Amino acid sequence: MKKSAGILPYKIEDNELKVYLEHPGGPFWAGKDKWSICKGEYSDEPAIKAAIREFREESGFLIEEESLEFLGSQKLNSTNKLITIFIVKKDLDATKMKSNTFEMEYPFGSGKISSYPEMDEGRWFTISEAKTKILKGQDRILDKLEDRYNNGYLK
Repeated sequence: MKKSAGILPYKIEDNELKVYLEHPGGPFWAGKDKWSICKGEYSDEPAIKAAIREFREESGFLIEEESLEFLGSQKLNSTNKLITIFIVKKDLDATKMKSNTFEMEYPFGSGKISSYPEMDEGRWFTISEAKTKILKGQDRILDKLEDRYNNGYLK
């Protein structure tokens, strides 16, 4: 089974839990209102190190290891992947996100190679809105965060 690790920033604003998500880049996701936790695959490093690396690559923001808290792991049936998520209370300026890029042939079969951002936009969502926009399977991660908030573990 493949492994993936990521970071889910959150903030409390006007007594409401909000989460930072990013929109996947590239032509497949263009025009689709689906969002994701910043995460990526890893194999030969601790999950927390992979999460920090992936978050930096996909958002441009550096998160210190000491500020992270383990939220949990979740198996994504759609990709047969186990994702491990860490949370951080941090009010990032979503307008300053800057993702790494990847190259792919598009249109497919054209022979034309283009470069695309891995993630093309960052945005803050209320937890209820995020649950309607997040990629399939990741909503259970939001449920875990919301449970912590509702039980008074997040301030």
